[in-house]
Amino acid sequence: AAHRRGTMPREPAPGHPDPRGIEGRRRGIMSLARSLAAALGALAAGLAFAATPAAAQTRWDLSTVWPEGNFHTQNAKRFAEEVEKATKGQVKITVKAGGQLGFKGPEHLRAVRDGLVPMADILNNQQIGDEPILGVESIPFLISSADELKVLHKHIRPVYDQIAARNNQKILYVVPWPTQYLHLKVKSADVAGLKAIKVRVPDKGAADMLSAVGLAPVLIPWGETIPALASGAVAGVSTSSVSGVDGKFWEFLKYVYPTNHVWSSQLVTVNLDAWKKLPADQQSAIEAVAKRLEPDFWAVSHKADADSLAMLKSKGMEVAPISQAMMAELRAKTAHMLAEYQKRVPAAQPALKAYLAEMMR
Repeated sequence: AAHRRGTMPREPAPGHPDPRGIEGRRRGIMSLARSLAAALGALAAGLAFAATPAAAQTRWDLSTVWPEGNFHTQNAKRFAEEVEKATKGQVKITVKAGGQLGFKGPEHLRAVRDGLVPMADILNNQQIGDEPILGVESIPFLISSADELKVLHKHIRPVYDQIAARNNQKILYVVPWPTQYLHLKVKSADVAGLKAIKVRVPDKGAADMLSAVGLAPVLIPWGETIPALASGAVAGVSTSSVSGVDGKFWEFLKYVYPTNHVWSSQLVTVNLDAWKKLPADQQSAIEAVAKRLEPDFWAVSHKADADSLAMLKSKGMEVAPISQAMMAELRAKTAHMLAEYQKRVPAAQPALKAYLAEMMR
């Protein structure tokens, strides 16, 4: 009906003029559609280009066996945050705590070396099966304070760096554990009263030391320590007060002995192949962050010891005093281990000699 009334435009017959411009309008619409499609294509290309930096972002996992609340894990998270800021978001480190990637502590040096994980927080004295010199801090009573440990690190850190490079990785920063304790069920005023007690130790150096004084050390990774306490496989633990809090030792043990017998440090490393893929400016930025934060991390370690010891006491654990006679006996029974270590690991002798000279021993 509309066609009959002339109210709707009709297609012009072939070969006839188009008085109402219908074909022209159609061509205009098609041209507009093509222009719109081209504009959308350009916008999509622009968005793809803008997304390129995100696609090129470097993402590294950092493996650690320590739980979320542990100060080493918190240090690593702060480091990751500062690295992301310093590299303007181009390097993002994700801390995988509590061994969630499946690596046990003694496996971390090899895991980073072989590229199974790009970064790890490595406990040095657990790697002595691969690199014996990393157990130097486990020599009993070699170091009596964090200040003395700094002196040792001045001489041993270059050696640590060489070991890392030999194992296809780079050390970014090093943070010590605080002073070590014996966490036990029994209280004794002398060494004889501790004879044959089964005590969990983290490394062979600590095992040799406790064997020398008459205890029965059991070498167990941290992740298996609480089950060993719960099952009665061990009746004590050689570790820091911080780990005592992590493991809620007050549920199993009663006494804390401030023996301060050995030291150890965490080495945060990155796989060298992954590191070399970064541009020089990002490498420099990360190194600057590590250098700036390391002294803060040492201070955190010191505070963590005081806070954790207070927590253990608040939960009912008692600090067992060690008499001068008991400490003298501990030192006397382990004195031979320094000479034995130097004989077994001659590469450590120059650094140890320089350290002992500076300590005037």
